[in-house]
Amino acid sequence: MELKAKVNATDGNLSTHLSKLEEAKYVRIEKKFEGKKPLTLVHLTKQGRNAWIAYLNRIHTLLSAAE
Repeated sequence: MELKAKVNATDGNLSTHLSKLEEAKYVRIEKKFEGKKPLTLVHLTKQGRNAWIAYLNRIHTLLSAAE
């Protein structure tokens, strides 16, 4: 629920995006129960972290060039 609220996504939209990120091996999804309540955890993988850092570096380069 926390991720859903932060990105303001519907259940279906978030599920679709997370599935694509999982297919790309950027995240690892863990499903479990906390008591009787289902809980989905999303873990950033090393490959996902590297891709995120590369993305941030490209954005930084674009912003620096625009200054």
